[in-house]
Amino acid sequence: MIKGHCLCGEVEYEYAGEITELVICHCDQCKRAQGTPFATNAPIRLEKFRLTKGQEQLKEHKASATKRRVFCSNCGSPIYSQRLANPAVIRLRVGTISEGVIPKPDYHIYYDARSDWFEINDSQEKYGSAKTS
Repeated sequence: MIKGHCLCGEVEYEYAGEITELVICHCDQCKRAQGTPFATNAPIRLEKFRLTKGQEQLKEHKASATKRRVFCSNCGSPIYSQRLANPAVIRLRVGTISEGVIPKPDYHIYYDARSDWFEINDSQEKYGSAKTS
């Protein structure tokens, strides 16, 4: 079981599964949404994700015609994003996890857009755009 919450604690969630994939995204949109040099996301099944507190605090931003970002309207913590073409999967922001096992990252995407001021020294695969397999 994975559990997590936003910065202010108004939004809490559970995930009745395990994280099997962890992705570091360097796209400009993720950098701006997180305020960091990259976002660390876990694609998870929506059917196993449950908000346990704060549904009314969630707000969404339609980041593009194909993606929405969901965050706490009180503290601004990003909770997940969702591609409209694949609504059964959400991309959980792992920085919000408070309990459970988080594996090491599997790969980087949009690596060509990485911040040149932050050095990456890992051995994970690095893709210039989205992974296509």
